[in-house]
Amino acid sequence: MIHLYTTEREYPWGTLRSTNASKVKVVLEEKGLSYQVERMRAGDLWKKPPEFLAKHPLGKVPFIEDGDRIIYDSSVINEYLEDQYPQPALMPASALDRARVRMLENFCDEAILVGDLPLLWMPYWSEPSQRDTARMEKGREGLRQRALPFIEQTLGDQAFLCGEFSLADAGYMALAMVLQVDGMALDAFPRTARYLERLRARASYACISPASSLADSSGRP
Repeated sequence: MIHLYTTEREYPWGTLRSTNASKVKVVLEEKGLSYQVERMRAGDLWKKPPEFLAKHPLGKVPFIEDGDRIIYDSSVINEYLEDQYPQPALMPASALDRARVRMLENFCDEAILVGDLPLLWMPYWSEPSQRDTARMEKGREGLRQRALPFIEQTLGDQAFLCGEFSLADAGYMALAMVLQVDGMALDAFPRTARYLERLRARASYACISPASSLADSSGRP
């Protein structure tokens, strides 16, 4: 069984779900692998005790343990899972198409998951009256200016970013999760709106869905 380490936990006003850990959970589900979510203490992210640094030298999550192997960084983890457990395939066969998957995945990481999305997502972990609404709107505007037009153009008439569902789409599952909570209007981005609904309709989305409790999204036997 694979162990996925994260710090997701219940908050009084919602569930603190790591977007990067969510990306990994989706791939574990898509692969049908047995895994268990191990929820670390939030304080370990800033105290970084030696036993934590022994698992991830940067003191971050997520990381996985697969037997005696430790793999960290969500993008590296997902490529490891693809290589180690190749069926069902989530990467295309040709070198050019595989490069395209990696580029789209990289855009999601840099422009969305560590770019605009935290501005919108992190305030949801506070009491509603204490949320920085200006910061949240800045995150929405960032998405409208860069990420959403890019997705809209990249999709074209395809169901998924590279035609078939792939590792490129896994990170965008986290975007689908956050925008489901936020309810941001996507009228100007109809292809993207339909794409996010297709992502939410996949069985793997249940493991990160805002409708799923942490108890219901702790892994699969």
